[in-house]
Amino acid sequence: MSKPSPASATVDAGATAPGISPSPPPGPRGRRSAATLPGRPRGRPRKLDSELDEGNRRRLVIEGAARLFRTKGFAAASTRDIAAAAGMRGGSPFYHFESKNALLYVVMQEGMAQAAQSQQAALDRVPADAAPRERLRALIRNHFEVLLGPGSDFIPVMLYEWRSLNDAQREGISELTGAYEAQWMPTLRALHEAGALKADPRTARLFIFGALNWSVQWFSPRGSQSLDGLTAQALALFTGEA
Repeated sequence: MSKPSPASATVDAGATAPGISPSPPPGPRGRRSAATLPGRPRGRPRKLDSELDEGNRRRLVIEGAARLFRTKGFAAASTRDIAAAAGMRGGSPFYHFESKNALLYVVMQEGMAQAAQSQQAALDRVPADAAPRERLRALIRNHFEVLLGPGSDFIPVMLYEWRSLNDAQREGISELTGAYEAQWMPTLRALHEAGALKADPRTARLFIFGALNWSVQWFSPRGSQSLDGLTAQALALFTGEA
C-alpha cells in the first residue's frame, strides 16, 4: 500500500506562517529583550493546517469510499460521491489513488489488516490454558465485531464486491483472508479431537465463515440480538454447547 507523499508548505519571504506571530524588532546590539523573547513551545511543534489535511486526507478517502461502496455499491458510487464523502473536490481522491478500482482494492486491504490486528488482540486476551471452546468463542465474537460493529464497512465491501477486483487483486486479498482464517485451524482441530466438532476441521471452517459472513445480510443493530447473544448462538450451533 503506497503512502501519500508528505505535504509541503511554501511561505513567501515576507509572509507569516499560520499560527506564528511576526517577530518584534531586535533590541540593542541586535538582541531581543527578555520581555520580547517568544516563549519556547513545549512538545512537538504544531503542524500547519495543510500538513494536517494531507496526513488525514487519504484516510478520509478510504473510510468514505468504504461507506459508499457498502451502501451504494462499487459501480454506483461516483468519483464525485467519494470526494464529497471525504470533504474534497471532485477529482481530488485520485491524487492518492490511480483509479476507483485501485481504491476498492485498498479498502479491502485495509479491512483485512484491521481484522487481522483485532483478531490477534482477541486471541492474546484468551488465557493460555483456556479450553478450545473459549478460543472459538473469542474468534467468533471478534469476527462479528469486524462484520457488524462500529466502522464495519470494510469487510462487507470485500464480500459484496469481490468480482469487481482483477485477478492480481483477488490473489492479493486471498492471501490476506487465508492468513486470517488459518488462525482458526488450531482451535478447530482441538475441538475436533475432543469430539466437540464433528465435521472435518477444514470443511467446518468453510461452513463457519459462510454462516458468520451471511449475518451482514440480516443483522440489524436495532434488533433484539446483541453481538454477544449472536456469539453464544453461533457457538451452540457449531459445537452443540454455548
